[in-house]
Amino acid sequence: MDGLLQISILDRIARLTLNRAQTHNAFDDELIGELIAALDGLARDESVRALVLSGAGASFSAGANANWMKRMAAAGEAENRADSERLAALMRGLNFFPKPTIARVNGAAMGGGVGLIACCDIAIAADTAKFALSEVKLGLVPAVISPYVVAAIGGRQARRLFITAETIDAREAQRIGLVHRVVAGDDLDEAVERELGLLAKGAPLAQREAKQLALAMGGMTETAAAATDRENAALIARLRIAAEGQAGLSAFLDKQAPPWIKEN
Repeated sequence: MDGLLQISILDRIARLTLNRAQTHNAFDDELIGELIAALDGLARDESVRALVLSGAGASFSAGANANWMKRMAAAGEAENRADSERLAALMRGLNFFPKPTIARVNGAAMGGGVGLIACCDIAIAADTAKFALSEVKLGLVPAVISPYVVAAIGGRQARRLFITAETIDAREAQRIGLVHRVVAGDDLDEAVERELGLLAKGAPLAQREAKQLALAMGGMTETAAAATDRENAALIARLRIAAEGQAGLSAFLDKQAPPWIKEN
């Protein structure tokens, strides 16, 4: 399995592994398309009881791939909006996936990687994992992942992390609700298996309905999420082509400080 995405099914458990270790599992339009297709197929596969999402190598996901960001920085607003809507569709598909999902957070998660974690029902992180929503450093905002991150950590914590772009450790991520458990890296698989054992005792239809119930009681429905996603995709498309976003992306790609940071 040398593709961008590794997929395996064993004992009714589907395991999706982002397979770009050399780029810290950063994603682009190609990987997003593969993830959407995989989730769609697994959702319809009646032999699958649960899904585990993880990353290859030392990181969970660094968010957007630099080459992808470079292409989008040169694209127009319409193309950026369509691109953002595809990412939104991925997040929405994972959030409303009809079976239990576990994020196996083996390492750092940045930007959209945090969004993937927030969309999973259960998140278990290695104690060495780091997390950041760093978009404002690029003159952007975490638009399409925002509904899911806010649902996970609450509006107050989201406001802090959205505007500071602070990097937090696994214990802080657990404290604010982004992850449920933190374990030593060597114990990560054991912790995931423990959760899978608990899930195996539940009835599949009841689990599906229980998941939808929890989402609905939290004020989140798939129809409403789709409408919000379209608005947020329009927002990030507008910011990407704005002067500040262009300057921030250019500085990031050129490994320079953005213009709003004054040199001492």
